Amino acid sequence: MTAESLIAWVESGAWTPIAGRIGAALIIVILAFAVARLVTITLQRLRSRSRSGAQSIYIVEKLTSYAVILAGGFIGLSTLGVNLTSLTVFAGAVGVGVGLGLQGIVREFVSGLVIIFDPLVHVGDYVEIESGMRGEILEVGPRATRLLTNDGLDVVIPNSKLIDGEVVNWTLKGQTRRLHVPFGVAYGVDKAKVRDAVLAAAHKVPFTLPDTDTRRTQVWLIGFGDSSLNFELVVWPSFEAVKRPASAHAAYTWAIEDALREAGIEIPFPQVDLRVRSLFGREGEAAARSMGLKVQAAEDAAPKAKSTNDAAEDLLREAAAEAAKPQAGQSGGGEPEGA
Repeated sequence: MTAESLIAWVESGAWTPIAGRIGAALIIVILAFAVARLVTITLQRLRSRSRSGAQSIYIVEKLTSYAVILAGGFIGLSTLGVNLTSLTVFAGAVGVGVGLGLQGIVREFVSGLVIIFDPLVHVGDYVEIESGMRGEILEVGPRATRLLTNDGLDVVIPNSKLIDGEVVNWTLKGQTRRLHVPFGVAYGVDKAKVRDAVLAAAHKVPFTLPDTDTRRTQVWLIGFGDSSLNFELVVWPSFEAVKRPASAHAAYTWAIEDALREAGIEIPFPQVDLRVRSLFGREGEAAARSMGLKVQAAEDAAPKAKSTNDAAEDLLREAAAEAAKPQAGQSGGGEPEGA
């Protein structure tokens, strides 16, 4: 096309219908994005006020926005005069491109749809991924999922990572989770005194749940260290505390230290005790007298009351509950063996 013919085509006004169709198509696409955005904002506000149906509203939100944008794109192409039925060859080429260069994008998009419909992972859940990252799921996008950590960091994770990797859902079904808080005391300390002091401190923490038949705050003796008896506080905190495990762990550790200090219970530190068995060929009291030390007669230790073993009681209670359940496959009409 020469310059003269182009000028003549412009002056003739033949381009006006084409420009009108292009403008109309752009307006339709822009309106589609605007409507999708409006629907998203409306459903987000409704979801923030809902408690039981938040996941269903999120599914509707995502599917509606995708459908509106897709419909706007098709209507825009039709407005331009593009025959959609003639795009078969183009669709085949796109399929080849998806199979080669776009498979990663399509994989993330499909993974996002799977996460949206997955009943085990919801928006608002507090999860932990394989790398150890923890956070609340704020949004499942077409390419990635956004987590908000307790430090206020937004972490973007590809959707496929949540599908292929191991995910720990700390708040599935809105239930509490048991926390283990380790601590140590010096050898020779009365275990019952340690237990009573730590239990009292744990119950004073405001987000500790009351004891029930199946969930109890307990103190376990878990091992013998080089310089300490190793204990664990086993506690069931509230749902909000479960979503902040680091803060909850720090709060209980602080309360344990306060309780042990107030009770006069020694918190040990690594040390080495040197014991001299013999001195100049003398042992025991003779060695002490040779050094000018006064030897005191050993006093009989007063008998101590039996302490409560929380771990043993917990195990016995769970075993009794398991034994009380009807065994699968047990017939009710058969005669006892040996009858």
